[in-house]
Amino acid sequence: MRRARGGAAWCGLLLLASCAAGNHAPPFANVPYEPFSRSAAVAVALREWRLWGGGVEQPGSPPYVQSEATMAERQQGLWQRVGEYWWEGMNADEPDSRWTGKHDASGKIFPVAANGNYAWSAAFISYVMRIAGAGPDFPYAPDHATYINEAARPYHPGKLLVAENPATYAPRLGDLVCFPRGGARHLTFADLPAAASFPAHCGIVTSTAAGEIDLIGGNVEDAVMMEPVAVDARGLIADQNENWFVVLRVLYAVN
Repeated sequence: MRRARGGAAWCGLLLLASCAAGNHAPPFANVPYEPFSRSAAVAVALREWRLWGGGVEQPGSPPYVQSEATMAERQQGLWQRVGEYWWEGMNADEPDSRWTGKHDASGKIFPVAANGNYAWSAAFISYVMRIAGAGPDFPYAPDHATYINEAARPYHPGKLLVAENPATYAPRLGDLVCFPRGGARHLTFADLPAAASFPAHCGIVTSTAAGEIDLIGGNVEDAVMMEPVAVDARGLIADQNENWFVVLRVLYAVN
């Protein structure tokens, strides 16, 4: 009986921790059970990549054409996984937390033509950071600009992201590498923090080797994909296919 009561008390404490964090993540991530580490973030990202089939995006490949039948995010088993990225990655007060790979917040299927309104690449990064044990200090958001801008602001206690200039900083395992998109595609490191939100994409570094780093990102060709990015002898980004304008150095508790 004493063991049962102790277990109930412990579960109650974990529940309170989860509520205090204002999110839907499991206790092992909220407490967290282990320190926030590069190895954890990389392992979570790689696990998700393997779940989606281990696809690799090749520079210069033909444009990806969306269709209901072939979009991975709308298939059984995978639209639910996107829903878990939203549910666990976002804070509980974020309306987008109820989305899935093909449903809006009310559970209604949205048309393929509206797919861009439900982009989940930032939710994926938020999910990886949350599950890896980043805790309440990471700026979880449905858009990349929120944490890019936060990283570019002055240091404060608890800050987990620091914006680094890719011209002088070589990305490390677990860092986030980003490029701006659409109307913001010409943004530079000097423009950060930006005065307003902007479209962007970030991937997490999961491998570093001579001549190349590998990034894993969500909502790439409607899946979780790996992208190889060329680097020079110093490890600095040399790829010209995207405007890699910032590296977000993640301040892990354990390197």
